[in-house]
Order: sequence, then C-alpha cells, then structure tokens
Amino acid sequence: MRIENLRNKMREQGLDGMLITDPYNRRYLSGFTGSTATLLVTATQQLIMVDFRYYERAEYEAPAWTQVRVTGKTTEALAEMVRLAGVRRLGFEADHVTVAQLKEMQGAVGDVEWVPTEKFVLPMRMIKEKTEVAAIRRAIACADAAFAYLCQTIRPGMTEREVAWMLESYMRQHGANELAFPTIVGAGPNGAMPHATAGDRPIRPGEPVVIDFGATVDGYRSDITRTICLGRPEDEQYLEVWKLVLQAQQAAEAQIRPGMTGRQADALARDLLVAAGYGEHFGHGLGHGVGLEIHEGPRVSRLSDDETLRPGMVFTVEPGLYLPGRFGVRIEDIVLLHEDGCEVLTRAVKEPLIMM
Repeated sequence: MRIENLRNKMREQGLDGMLITDPYNRRYLSGFTGSTATLLVTATQQLIMVDFRYYERAEYEAPAWTQVRVTGKTTEALAEMVRLAGVRRLGFEADHVTVAQLKEMQGAVGDVEWVPTEKFVLPMRMIKEKTEVAAIRRAIACADAAFAYLCQTIRPGMTEREVAWMLESYMRQHGANELAFPTIVGAGPNGAMPHATAGDRPIRPGEPVVIDFGATVDGYRSDITRTICLGRPEDEQYLEVWKLVLQAQQAAEAQIRPGMTGRQADALARDLLVAAGYGEHFGHGLGHGVGLEIHEGPRVSRLSDDETLRPGMVFTVEPGLYLPGRFGVRIEDIVLLHEDGCEVLTRAVKEPLIMM
C-alpha cells in the first residue's frame, strides 16, 4: 500500500522514477534499517542500491525489493540503476539532497530530467498505521516505566547528568533500542532553557527540574516531559505556574479535533496562558508529530495555518512556561487523534512535588 501511494503521487506529478535517499523515508518504504542505501521506485519496479556491508541485510529486511549491488563507485552504480530502469523524468528529495550531492549524481547519470520534490513521503507518514501505533505505544511504555523508576530513586545532590543516565540506562535495560533523542535535564534556572543540556549541576532540594526524554523501540520513538520539585519548592510561584501549564495541556487534549489547523490547536493552550499573563513565557509551539523521527509532521504551532489535523496522526501536546533565571515548567504527552478527539497515550504520573 505504501508503494502504491507513492506511485499514485508520482503519476500526479508526471514522474516515471522517484529516488529516495532520506533514511527515515527509506525505512518507511522498504523496511531497510541500515545506514546507507538508495531506493528507486518506478511504475513497475522497486530497487534498492546497497554496498557490500548490506547485501545480506537488504535481502532479509527488504525482500520485496530488487537489489542493486555497489561494487565500485556509488555514482556509477546509481547511473546503471537509473539506465536499466529506463527513467527519463526522475524525482529526488530536495529537502534531503545537498547541492554537491545533486551535482555529483547529475554528472554520473547523464541525460535525465531531475525534478526536485519536498515532503514527498512525509504526508504519508503522518497517518500512522496500526503497527506503527503499536510500536509507539511500546516506546511510550518504556519511557513511562523509566519515569516511575526515577521518581522512586532520584535524590537531592544528584547531578543533572546522573539523572539523565539513570533514565537512559533504565530504558536501555527495559526494551529501548536506543534513545529517542539526547535526554534533557534542567534544574532550577537551567530549566528556563527549553532544551537545556544535562550537566554537572547538583539538584538542590526545593528547586524545579524539567526532565524531557524518550525511548526508541522498533524504530519508533516516544517523547515525554515532566517537571518535578524535590521537596517543598523554594520559589512560591512554582506551584502556580505548574498548575497553569497542566490546565493548558488538559484543555488542549480535551478539545483538539480533526479538521483543526495546527494554529487552532495551539491556541487552545496558548490563549489560556496569555489570559493568565504568561504569554511571553511560552515561546515554542504546542507540539509536533512523532514517529520514525522525534520531530516530524504534523506541526502543532501558531505558525501552522496550512496543515489540517486528521485521524491517525500522532503528536505531542507540550505547553511550557519559562521564567529566565528562575525555573521552567513543561508537561508533555503524546496523543493519538481519533474521529472524536485525542487519546492520551502517555501514562506517566503528573505530580509537581516528590516529597523526600
């Protein structure tokens, strides 16, 4: 079905061949998980070009694809593959191929019309199939369990880096193939930086800690953020901000519906934060799609007017407020959009305090 959808799109744009070089699109279409390969799809053929490292792997992971083996220069093998496929009008992923790579391919392939495309496969990936949702659920469950473990073991005096490693090692030992992205742990004023890097700063009693992490299971990712405080908060405003962020998240999760634009969905949370006087402290979008990549479509943002939310989309809902020099609060779930609204997939507890 995925290949047929791709071919339908090729016909719409008058392409008799489509070159796939983006690794996530390559995996989505073929199942191949290696680091290097090129796909060529025509109306009747589907070819995968690999070198010696991946001959056997490609046969195992992409058995429905005809293998083209690289034995010399990659560009020479590409030229031969395009020639044998009889392609004259060739689409390529302009949002992945560099100018230098394009020049090299054009020089090798010769008399072919190269047609740049953007986001050619990504719209297909936005609507998740049942097997994809199942993998995302497994990745979420792994991260949820890691957070439950963290809540039992975290103590004042641990560094941000130690907390990050605690989560990472737990996920690795309980089903994660790899991390979904580098773990974020921001304590106290570091939490006011939305993408703080976990460092050697010890976590003090009474200061908020923003923790953003995720697991990758079977190629699909999870993304969760929780903000906690170890003991009674030093900053009296923390609980007010925390409860407001949770209220904004719950309002969005309860009201998002198919047919909304990303901007309309974002406004469900943003308008509440603005009305409370904190609008300037919410600088990022409400959410982003999650799947094979940690950030993919759809975009749920005040800048997204051209994308409509549809059933089958999986995305985050993550309002946050950041008070420079003091602390930050972000609470993030992953949701699956159905005809009647959002199913919240993330199950990790949401509590502002961990009493020691």
